[in-house]
Amino acid sequence: MNPEEAPSRAARYWRIARPVVLLAVALLAARIIIGLVGAIDWASVWTAVRQLTLPGAILLLLILLARQVFNGVPLAKFVAGLSPPRSMQNDMGAILIGTVAPPPSDVVLRVSMFRSWGIDPLEGMAGVTLNTLTFYVVRFAAPALGLALFAFIEADAGHVWAAVGSALVGIVILVALVSLSRGDRLARIIGLTAGRVASRFRHEVEPEAWSRSVVEFRGRVGDRVRTGIRPSLLALTVMVLAESLLLITALRLVGVDSDAVATLLILSSFLVAYPLTLFPLMGLGILDAFLVAAWTQVAGTEYEARIVAGLIVWRVFSLLVPILLGVVAITWWRRTTHGAEEPSAWSVANDQHAGETPRPLPPTTSPPD
Repeated sequence: MNPEEAPSRAARYWRIARPVVLLAVALLAARIIIGLVGAIDWASVWTAVRQLTLPGAILLLLILLARQVFNGVPLAKFVAGLSPPRSMQNDMGAILIGTVAPPPSDVVLRVSMFRSWGIDPLEGMAGVTLNTLTFYVVRFAAPALGLALFAFIEADAGHVWAAVGSALVGIVILVALVSLSRGDRLARIIGLTAGRVASRFRHEVEPEAWSRSVVEFRGRVGDRVRTGIRPSLLALTVMVLAESLLLITALRLVGVDSDAVATLLILSSFLVAYPLTLFPLMGLGILDAFLVAAWTQVAGTEYEARIVAGLIVWRVFSLLVPILLGVVAITWWRRTTHGAEEPSAWSVANDQHAGETPRPLPPTTSPPD
């Protein structure tokens, strides 16, 4: 084996294994945290889940669809010629493929969709990158809003420092985003600085190459950062609030009433813990364990089963239903392209493995919905 191929092969294996490793860590942490709360009566959990009625399920579905609409706004703002419905279609398709197949299958699908719609894949993926960065701003700013709500209840030093640290991360990302619209000189400085920091951890990183990449990326996004950042931040903030409403509604539908856990407490706790959605599958396990522990401490162990039931219902609608919507999105896309000459996501992936190098794309990850 050629020794020069080892790092890239190892990196490829780690890219595939990383979500599994992180999910295992999250589930282990969840087991430890829930173990501190107490044993869960799973029979009572399923009894509470069965309280969900058809009208309640329809209500949750409508809230989810509203969440998806707002989630699709930024990509439509950052990619010229991309309509909001196609933006949603692109996002939901990427969610499905990113869940069932290893990276970069979601990127391959997005590229195939952009090509079939007559959009330059490089322009499209630049928009996806902006979409992801904008979401990270909202993700790390959420605890500050949660802390502000906690002020009406209570807040300890741990909440304050966690919110401040998270907000600082969001501010740094936002400043970098805004700086991209200020010209090539500042973009070059940002790329060079980031490259120098990264080179301390990975010796193969070339700061000058990073600098050139950032300048090229800035040239592609142009003024879309300046014109799209505000509506995108607003839309993603509403999206997070819609996610919160989905969770609150799920809890109420399985019997966790406001006398047990106040709505303001649910909202503030969720926002404070929202950066945990950085883990695979929106923080499945570790986020749930944190919320179960926080709310059971307030409501009492007699409500623990119903709280767990509410989180299960929320996860079904926030994770599984979007995957089903992704199936619909991809099926509709395949039918509406009428078997055009554009290659499918799978054929593009096969071409890559066969050695046909595609045009370079900006580094990106799909925003977790």
